[in-house]
Amino acid sequence: MHFLTSLRCATIGVTAAAALAAGPALADDPTELSVAIILSAGIENGWDGSLIEAFERVAADEPHGLDISWRYSDPLWGDAAGEAMRLYAESGRFDIIWAHSTYSDQVARLKDEFPDILFVVVGSGNEGLGGNQYWVYKRVHEAGYLLGALAGHMTESNVLGAVGTFPADDVNDEINAFFAGARSVNPDVTGNTSFIESWYDPARAGEFTAAKVATGADIIFQLASNFQPCEEAEILCFGNFGDQNSFSPDTVLSSALALWDPDIRWIVDEWWAFKTEEEPLEGNTELRWFSMAEGGSDIAPFHGLADRVPQEVQAELDTLRASIMDGSFEVPLDVSQPES
Repeated sequence: MHFLTSLRCATIGVTAAAALAAGPALADDPTELSVAIILSAGIENGWDGSLIEAFERVAADEPHGLDISWRYSDPLWGDAAGEAMRLYAESGRFDIIWAHSTYSDQVARLKDEFPDILFVVVGSGNEGLGGNQYWVYKRVHEAGYLLGALAGHMTESNVLGAVGTFPADDVNDEINAFFAGARSVNPDVTGNTSFIESWYDPARAGEFTAAKVATGADIIFQLASNFQPCEEAEILCFGNFGDQNSFSPDTVLSSALALWDPDIRWIVDEWWAFKTEEEPLEGNTELRWFSMAEGGSDIAPFHGLADRVPQEVQAELDTLRASIMDGSFEVPLDVSQPES
């Protein structure tokens, strides 16, 4: 089976400022960091694509003066994912194995056999194993709340739709926040939510989105990556995890952004301390996520649709975002399954 499909390397000269920020490196400190990434859906999917984009940004900054390179796999699950991780580990070429979804079962069978490799699992459904497994979490509910407030102002039917993947903790939170944000500015809003029961199934997502349009929804929070029904109905959609405007420039007004930069930097710092300061790998057993104020999420620009947003709505959205960033407003965290 051929599962290693692409190699992305970034080698950027360190500026003087970056070198100073990283601190002086000793002669025997590592200068390279190699990461193997197990994808769950593929880089065209916002969850996976946004991670690769974040690796590119972090690599360009060369934290600790490191030349960071990575290789990612085709989407893999179950035994196939476990076999890929083992081949990566046995190759001796990789310092970190980043399994970008629910893979703690596979990591549990490998982590003790390869104690010098830092393993990463991501999102809901995982078990915090500690040791050399780290558990990266991602919440974009604050961004979802902002998009909801925008939708609450702009809806004409007062019916909003949301199409989710699975009713998981880190999916429910942003859908609930989206509707909470909408109702905060428009109490007459009603919400209609469905889950496609897949992490990536564009055809099924299209069916469920079309059903939302049929119920009268005139703005849809699309977490499942199919904007065609919105195009056909000439209504607005919001994307998820990555800036998805390019998929449908006339439809996707904005997106909830998952920014993995602070997560990657945290993992790189943990690996660096392990390699240079002999600090043991002590992975987290409880959820750890970075807030919007910490750089963990945001909303995408409006691109060519900016003129669709009234200036007073834009000003109110800017004020709301600032209050989230400075901590004067805390977006409620609700992980219960959304109800239509």
